[in-house]
Amino acid sequence: MERSADWMNEAEGDLEHAKNDLKGGFYNWACFSAQQAAEKAVKAVFQKMGAEAWGHSVADLLKELARRHPLPEGLMDDALELDKAYIPTRYPNAHPSGAPRDRYTEREARRLIGYAERTCKFCSGLLSEIQSAGVSPEA
Repeated sequence: MERSADWMNEAEGDLEHAKNDLKGGFYNWACFSAQQAAEKAVKAVFQKMGAEAWGHSVADLLKELARRHPLPEGLMDDALELDKAYIPTRYPNAHPSGAPRDRYTEREARRLIGYAERTCKFCSGLLSEIQSAGVSPEA
């Protein structure tokens, strides 16, 4: 069953979650939610193409996607930075000391949210393009 709309809906929800955490001062969670938004947006594109996307690395997912569609300049750099927020934002043992909530800043959260917004926008446009072209699932 093709569920790209569900994946994109979750991506958009994660982006909203990130923005709310930013407002609340939960910068580590804002960074993690931004990473999740980007990951799910890219997975929505794979869903639309009828392909399976595994893993949690936005950069790895985009690398695979780039074999089929050109990526905007800078999107891969954004993904590499977003990926750094996948584990350390949530686990104290990912840092030499202190809790993750004390190691992320408002500026960092804003930057990662911006990266996630660009990734979601690119993926949303690609979903529309695929839909309009009537591309077969295995294209």
